[in-house]
Amino acid sequence: MKKANQVKDNPFPYSHTNKRYYTIDHYFQNKYHAKTAKVPLHAGFTCPNRDGTKGIGGCAFCSELGSGDTILAFHDTLQQQYELGLARMRSKWPDCIAIAYFQSFTNTYAPLDTLKKLYDPFFERSDVAGICIATRADCLDDEMITYFAEKAQHKEVWIELGLQSIHDHTMDRLNRGHSSQIVFDVIEKLKPTPVKTCVHLINSLPGETEEMMLETAQKMAEIHPDAIKIHMLHVIQNSALGRLYNSHPFPLMSEKEYVDLVVKQLELLPQDMIIERLTGDALKEELMAPAWTLKKTIVLNDIDKRMVELDTYQGKYYKA
Repeated sequence: MKKANQVKDNPFPYSHTNKRYYTIDHYFQNKYHAKTAKVPLHAGFTCPNRDGTKGIGGCAFCSELGSGDTILAFHDTLQQQYELGLARMRSKWPDCIAIAYFQSFTNTYAPLDTLKKLYDPFFERSDVAGICIATRADCLDDEMITYFAEKAQHKEVWIELGLQSIHDHTMDRLNRGHSSQIVFDVIEKLKPTPVKTCVHLINSLPGETEEMMLETAQKMAEIHPDAIKIHMLHVIQNSALGRLYNSHPFPLMSEKEYVDLVVKQLELLPQDMIIERLTGDALKEELMAPAWTLKKTIVLNDIDKRMVELDTYQGKYYKA
């Protein structure tokens, strides 16, 4: 793995900035030598825990738009969504290259023939550097894995899996609709292929202690997906969790508690695991709590400052 020049006094090897963890920007800079941006897309899917196959209502924390709240032109064709999203990205970064990011709901929840008709045009586009697919582990069968593995020989492919927590009793209450072991099994199936994996984690889920959240991070170190995303829980209006919070408010982590926890989680993770995000997105008008999550730059800066204060870095306490 290529190590870019380190910032002076930064002990973390995979960094070209002050970050003491392996950012997705660092990965893309080494791979493409250019700014790389994800263009979020809505492909019209639902989820098996929404349509009655495994449940209704979806995951309790998920928004009505299936976590695709930042997608432009939600109801336009995929090609129109991509063109509009790419134009927005290039208004910020004129020379950026793009990853097509199928973000909302479960993007493999259809027969393989349907998926091929959806994804093949994007695999064929010269202005798409790679494809990222958010889905559920219980909606990714062996035939689909074979298809994406073949495509990944020619263009970068990422599969994002929503785990959130390894504690099944937590996720049963939140209506995830499958076990954590299914996620672990799918990651193992994908490891021999060129497809890359990213796992989503959420901190401060109702009933979870700091110890439980650290156990989730420790398990990620053990199963070793290529990347993870860590989010603070967003309590969203018009979600099952939002309705619960409105009637029976439950405790949420403060910004300081979150920062301290994330630093501890990073210390447990292997240094070559990409950290795609340490904050999440929620629309201001939809967010019920906690309000501090809207200040993403402050949160990220506080994580950086805390790591410097402690003279720590990703992987400091990782044990293979």
